[in-house]
Amino acid sequence: MKKQGLMFVVVLGLLGPYGWSKTIRVSPGGPVVSIKEGISLAGPGDTVLIAGGVYREGNIRVTKSIAIIGVGAPVLDGEDMYEIFTVSANNVTISGLKLQNTGIASLDDLAAVNLKGCTGGRITDNELEDTFFGIHLTNSSGVVIENNRLRANAVEEHQMGNGIHLWKCRDVTIRGNRIQGHRDGIYFEFVTNSLIAHNHSEQNLRYGLHFMFSHDNEYRNNAFVNNGAGVAVMYTKGVKMIDNVFSRNWGSAAYGLLLKDISDSHVSGNTFERNSAGIFMEGCSRIELHDNTFTENGYAVRLQANCYDNVFEHNNFSANTFDLVTNGSLVLNKISNNYWDRYEGYDLNRDNIGDVPYRPVSMYSMIVEQMPTAVLLWRSFLVLLLDRAERALPVMTPENLKDEFPSMKPHDLD
Repeated sequence: MKKQGLMFVVVLGLLGPYGWSKTIRVSPGGPVVSIKEGISLAGPGDTVLIAGGVYREGNIRVTKSIAIIGVGAPVLDGEDMYEIFTVSANNVTISGLKLQNTGIASLDDLAAVNLKGCTGGRITDNELEDTFFGIHLTNSSGVVIENNRLRANAVEEHQMGNGIHLWKCRDVTIRGNRIQGHRDGIYFEFVTNSLIAHNHSEQNLRYGLHFMFSHDNEYRNNAFVNNGAGVAVMYTKGVKMIDNVFSRNWGSAAYGLLLKDISDSHVSGNTFERNSAGIFMEGCSRIELHDNTFTENGYAVRLQANCYDNVFEHNNFSANTFDLVTNGSLVLNKISNNYWDRYEGYDLNRDNIGDVPYRPVSMYSMIVEQMPTAVLLWRSFLVLLLDRAERALPVMTPENLKDEFPSMKPHDLD
C-alpha cells in the first residue's frame, strides 16, 4: 500500500504543477465558437486550439498560464479599435495566429500582443499585419519571441509604433523574426542580458534597431536593410554586435550603426555596405572593432574626436568614398593591421604588412567635415592635388591617426 501511494506521488510530479491538462477547441462551427469562452473554460496548463476563421472579439485578456495555438491560420481582427491580446500571466504561449488591425492611440501602446509583468512565455510563428505596436513587453523576463512576421505601412512616426518593443525587461530571446514598415523595427529601453539573433528588419521609418540604457545584450546574425537609419545604440555598455549586416541605409542623417556614449563593447564580423555612413561614433570608449567589412559606403567610419581607447583592427575597407573621418586633431584610438584599398605602400619583405604607415584620413575629408557643401568637389582635380600634397607633407590630418601595419591583402573574414 505504501508503494502504491509513493507511485501516485511520483506520477503527479511528472505531470507538472497543473496535473492533467486538457485541450479546448474553438472553431466557428463547434460547440465553443469564441476565443474568450475557450480561455474562460481553460485552467492553468491547458491548451486553447483555435481553428481557421476570422474572430472579432475586441481585447482578449489572458490571466492564466495557458497555450493559445492556431490551427489552419485563424485571423484575429482588432477592427482598428482594440488591442488584441493583453497578457498578465506567466508562461503563456501564443502561436500560429494572424493578428491584424489593432487600434491606434496617442496615450496607450496598443499592440497585437502585450505582455505586462510576465515571467516566461513564448510568442512564436505568428503573422502580424497593420498593428500599431506589434509585440510589446513591459517588466517581463525569460520570454521567447521567435519566427514571427510583422508588417505595417508607417507613413508618419506618430501614426505607428514599433514592431517589437521592450521596456524594462531581461533574459529575453528575440530570434528569427522579420519586421517591416514600423516606426522602429526593434526598440529597447532598460533591457539587459538578452539575445537578439537572426532577425531581418527592413524598410522601417526610423531605425531597424534602436536601444538605450540596455546593457550586456548580444546582437548576432541580424540584417538591418534600407531603414531610415540602421541601428542606433545609446548610453549603453557591454554591447556585443557580431556577424550582422547593415545595408542600404541611405539619407542625409543615416548610418548603418550609430554608437553614442557606448563603452566596453565588441563589434566584430559585421558587414557595412552601401550606407551613408557605416559607423558613426560619438563619446565612445573601449570598443573593440575587428574583422568587419566596410564596402561602398559614403563614409565607412565617422569617428568623433571625443572617442578614445577604441581599437580598429583586422578590418577590410574597400570602395568607400571616405574610409575614416574625424572632426578633431587629437585622436586617442588604435588603428592597426587593417586592409585599405587605397594604400599605395610597398612590402619589401613580403610579410603582407605594408612597410610604411597609412593615413586613412584625407585632407579633403577634413574640409568636408568643416564645410559639408565642399562634397560637390568630389572627384575633381583640385581634390586630387590636395590629397597628394597632404600625403607628402601632412599638416592638417591627425598625425597619430594612422595604421602603422596596414595589410597588403584583404583579410579572409569567413
